[in-house]
Amino acid sequence: MTTTLPQIHNGQAIPWKNVPELSVTEFRSAVIERVHKGRRISSLFGIPDGDQIVPVAVLTNDQQATMSVCRTRVRDAYPALTPEVPQAHWFEREIAEQWGIVPQGHPWLKPIRFHPSYTGRDVWGRDRSQIEPCVTDYFRVEGQEVHEVAVGPVHAGIIEPGHFRFQCHGENVFHLEIELGYQHRGVERALVGGPNARTAHLMETLAGDTTIGHATAYASVMEGLGGTTAPARAHSVRAIALELERLANHTGDLGALANDVGFLPTASYCGRLRGDYLNMTALLCGNRFGRNLVRPGGVRIDMTAQVIEELLDRLRRTFDDTRNAVNLLWETPSVMSRFDGAGCVPGQDAIRLGLVGPAGRASGVNLDVRSDLPWGSYQSHPLPSMTWNTGDVAARAYVRWFEIEKSVEFITDEARSLPVGPIEEKPAGPASEHLAVALVEGWRGEICHTAVTDAQGRLRHYKIVDPSFHNWFGLAMALRNQQISDFPLCNKSFNLSYCGHDL
Repeated sequence: MTTTLPQIHNGQAIPWKNVPELSVTEFRSAVIERVHKGRRISSLFGIPDGDQIVPVAVLTNDQQATMSVCRTRVRDAYPALTPEVPQAHWFEREIAEQWGIVPQGHPWLKPIRFHPSYTGRDVWGRDRSQIEPCVTDYFRVEGQEVHEVAVGPVHAGIIEPGHFRFQCHGENVFHLEIELGYQHRGVERALVGGPNARTAHLMETLAGDTTIGHATAYASVMEGLGGTTAPARAHSVRAIALELERLANHTGDLGALANDVGFLPTASYCGRLRGDYLNMTALLCGNRFGRNLVRPGGVRIDMTAQVIEELLDRLRRTFDDTRNAVNLLWETPSVMSRFDGAGCVPGQDAIRLGLVGPAGRASGVNLDVRSDLPWGSYQSHPLPSMTWNTGDVAARAYVRWFEIEKSVEFITDEARSLPVGPIEEKPAGPASEHLAVALVEGWRGEICHTAVTDAQGRLRHYKIVDPSFHNWFGLAMALRNQQISDFPLCNKSFNLSYCGHDL
C-alpha cells in the first residue's frame, strides 16, 4: 500500500514532526513508486542524529505543483535506490561520502568530492592521508587499441578545476568519467547554526554566476520558515534580476559555443553583449552579479521610474544586437553542421537521470519551475517551458535562444507594470523545528534549497542542490560514442558549475 506523504508548496514550511519517518523499506518504496509515476528527486540528503543518519527525500510533482517529503533512519547501511531510480545515483554517492552510510547494491559507489566523512566513518576504508582527488578507482575499458585520455584538473586558460577521463577507441569515446571536488569549500557545513551576518554572503557566492538564483531560493526558504512573504514589488524586482541573470549567461554561452567551433563573429559580439546584460543588473543594484540585492523579506534597492526607463531602453538595444549576432549561428552551415547531432542525450535518458534546465528541455523534458511550481511574480506571469527534442548541442543552443526571447518579453512586461508598494518587510524569525523547501528556476535549471531548524530556530541543517548536481552525469552520457574532439563543444553546451557542485 502506498504511504501517504504530506504535500507542500514551493517555499512552504512544515513542522519537522509532520515529516513522516518511515522504515527503510517503506522509505524506498515511497521514493521508487513516486519516481516511477513521474515524480522527481529534487533533493536527497542525510542529517546526523546521534549515532544515526536521517536520510530525507524531497520529491517534486510538477503536474500538481507540489512537493512531498519523507525521512527514514539508518546506522551503517541501507538498500540502494539507484538500481531502480537512476536519479538517486549522485545523491547516494554524496550521502555515502559525507556520512559513512553504505547504499548496498549501488552500481558504481565511489567518492563524489573526496572530503573526509563528517562522522569519521569512511566507507572505502581510507584514512585522512588518502583522501585526495588523485586516489580513486577509475572505470577502465580493456581491449586492443583502447586507450585512456586524462584531461585536467588544471586546464589551459582561466577555468575552474575538474578532471575528465576518457576511455577511447581511436577518436571514439566509449565512456567519460568526471571527477570533481577540487572546489569543495564546506559551505553547507558553514551554514549550520545560522542565519547570521555571513549567511547571505555565502548564498550569493555558492556559484557566482547564479547569485540571484541562489539568493532568491534562500530568501524564499527563510520567508517560509518565518511564515512571511516579500511584498509584490520586491517579487517583481527579484524576477527581473533573475531574468537578467539568465540573459547574461545564455548570451555568453551562445558566444562560447560559437568560439568552440571557431566562429568569431558571434563569439566576439556575444562576449560584449553578456557584459551589457550584466551592466543592466548593475543598474538595478550597483553590482554586475546582483549581490546585496535579494534578502529575506524583499529586496534592498528599489527600481525608480528613471531606472526602469533606462533599463528598458538598454534592453531593447542590446536584444536587437543579440538577435543579429545569434542569427549568424543559424544561418551559417559550417556552424550548424558541428552543432547538429553532437552530444545527443535521448529524452528517456534525460528523464531517468533527472536532468534539469536547458539540458533537460533540449531533450524534450518539459519541466520549468517558473511554470510548474511558480513563486512570486511567476504566479501571475508564468513563463512557458521552452523545449526541443533532439538532445544535441544544437538543441541546447536553441533552447537558450528561445529562453532569451521570453526573458526579454517578461522583463519588459514586468517593469512596465511594477506593483506599487514597499520593497521590503522585516521577516519574522525562523520557526523552531520546521522544514522548508524552495525551488527556483536558475539559468542552469532547478535550484533546490532545504532548511531544517532546531529547537532554538537556528539552522540545524541546510541542503543546497545546484542544477549542476543533476546534470554532470548528463554530460558524461552526451560523450558516449562521440568524437573526443567534440568534448569542448559538448562541455560548453552544458556549461555546468564546478563550485556550485562542490559545496
